Amino acid sequence: METNKFDSNRAKKCREDFPALNRKYNGHKLAFFDGPGGTQTPQVVIDAVAEYYGGYNSNTHGMFVTTRETDKMLHEAREALADFFGVPGREGWRNVSFGANMTTINFALAHAIAYDLRAGDEIVITELDHEANRGPWLNLAQYGAVIKEVKLTKSGVLDYEDMRRKVTDKTKVLAIGMSSNALGTVNDIAYAREISRAAGAYLVLDAVHYAPHHPLDVAAVDPDFLICSAYKFYGPHVGALYSRTGLLDGLRTDALSTQESRAPFKIETGTLNHASIAGTLAAVNYIASLGTGSSRREKIVSAMTAIAEYEHGLAKRYFEEVKDISGVTVWGPGFDARRVPTVSITIDGIEPADAARQLGEAGLCLWDGDFYAAKAIETLGLKERGGVLRAGISLYNTDEEIDRLLEGIANLKK
Repeated sequence: METNKFDSNRAKKCREDFPALNRKYNGHKLAFFDGPGGTQTPQVVIDAVAEYYGGYNSNTHGMFVTTRETDKMLHEAREALADFFGVPGREGWRNVSFGANMTTINFALAHAIAYDLRAGDEIVITELDHEANRGPWLNLAQYGAVIKEVKLTKSGVLDYEDMRRKVTDKTKVLAIGMSSNALGTVNDIAYAREISRAAGAYLVLDAVHYAPHHPLDVAAVDPDFLICSAYKFYGPHVGALYSRTGLLDGLRTDALSTQESRAPFKIETGTLNHASIAGTLAAVNYIASLGTGSSRREKIVSAMTAIAEYEHGLAKRYFEEVKDISGVTVWGPGFDARRVPTVSITIDGIEPADAARQLGEAGLCLWDGDFYAAKAIETLGLKERGGVLRAGISLYNTDEEIDRLLEGIANLKK
């Protein structure tokens, strides 16, 4: 595959694709460090949504032209997501289901698995995860499941010895995030796969915060189920589910009698958000356009690999420099470990919400709080402090924006 390089010049060129990046507030051009909560969208994605509504807005499986065009687009979107996930073979689209968002899909998946639970079956979750990969599984206690939680260490990394002890031959599901949206930690998914497979348990991966920053490869990682959200990788608000071949067909999903009772359709309830799925197709193709190779899959991997290196460099620079500002504490692992470009801090004497508000007035968009990784923030003793101040790096961020952010933090008023 041809070498693909993503650097500051390419990032600045890509910025032209995102209309929101031209917006100003209080005389400042907005700098979006809020990507972990949802990235900005390129014009091609906006156009794809508008084109759907303006050109072939229709429901599915009819005999007239616009319904056939909708069917075609949905099939192409499944094929695109199969390439994004790294599903091998021409039939990979059969492994891709759509839903409103990751949370809704995970509730549906958990409820389907609940039908086959027996009293005493175990569900293993982690203290690091977003509530979207905790709450649906915690609910299974009402069906007799025993819920276990893998401990989070003070360094922001999971306790893998604790994981090994808690995954047993009674474990039905090991649900774990690929990376933390609060701390940037990348989890040891290969180890999770090893012990879950040995136990005969499903491995359910939350890839929401990993998918925007590294190539996904379900063929290599071998999850049973993997869920992500397109609005985290430059698309609209749509969730997507990868299911290993044959697994979805064996589950009893909640569905109407009129729903197709086979994968990938049987977990999709009602009419899908067609316009947003059209935008998701455009988002995957946009990412592919930034890479090189002979196939869309090769282009996606090329693009995501190059983008990951660029984002990592910016985030590492921010990490190293922000921790030297007086009163700042950085949470999570350092950049000598594998991680995503998300950096969370606390500042002595300043509530995260106050810091975010002051920075926001200067056109710097950051999130504060727990970002629904409530258990992780509580475990680290940060709940009473209002959580953390989080900066996330996306492909359109620049060194100049990092300069502005560092200066803004240094000048915060207590």
